[in-house]
Amino acid sequence: MSVVVPVSAEWLTLREDADARSRSRALAVQAAEMVGAPLIVHDLGSGTGSMMRWLAPLLPGPQTWVLHDWNHALLERAAAQPVLDGTGVPTTVRTNVEGLELLRASTLAGASLVTTSALLDVLARDEIEAIVRACVAAGAPVLFGLSVTGGVQLDPADPGDHVFQAAFNDHQRRTAHGRRLLGPDAVGVATDLFRSAGWSVRVAETPWVLDAADRVLVEEWMRDRLTAAVQERPALREWAAEYAARRAAQLAGAGLGVVVHHQDILAWRA
Repeated sequence: MSVVVPVSAEWLTLREDADARSRSRALAVQAAEMVGAPLIVHDLGSGTGSMMRWLAPLLPGPQTWVLHDWNHALLERAAAQPVLDGTGVPTTVRTNVEGLELLRASTLAGASLVTTSALLDVLARDEIEAIVRACVAAGAPVLFGLSVTGGVQLDPADPGDHVFQAAFNDHQRRTAHGRRLLGPDAVGVATDLFRSAGWSVRVAETPWVLDAADRVLVEEWMRDRLTAAVQERPALREWAAEYAARRAAQLAGAGLGVVVHHQDILAWRA
């Protein structure tokens, strides 16, 4: 198993505001009620630290965050930005440059809470199984945020919407380097695994709701989505170019709304 998820700091920065307003505060508050100070929070696939910046102010202090990612540059960027906890005290940040395939229960020893954001849907089943095993063995509650579910609504609707979404979802489930990715099925797999371990699970709908105010994000999201769809079904290339031009014109005229569905998971030992 090898978990390397290529992602740029620019993309993570671009999506951070939309992520922050979409994540479930209700699940975060419930998680906060389960933990006691001082806190040790392990953030898996932490990237530039957006989950820490959003969640730390909602949790009691003092807090130590352990950020796990294979990308050293992203971790350095995350650790360089001061973050205050719910009492206004700066968090302590440690980093662990390591692929998630090396995650063990011992890695999470002493954890008060384990988090992820926008990670599960880019993993294979055995990788999620390894993460769930480590979390269950550690015994700390988990808050896994913003996993895509495959649902998208665009307003106004277009005949290409369902075609390109189906191709994109197939691409999310592709086999890459011997890994069969779960894509939109990841939330269901993770929740089933936690429940099979005897844990309680709560799931919240956490959609991105985007419009002209999010123009740059929508442009990048649309570009990536269509690129993936054409990679999966090359015959769509010409239609994708026409579709992209039509959607770009609507967005420029403040006439395009986009809803991208995600779910957050809170799981804890029953």
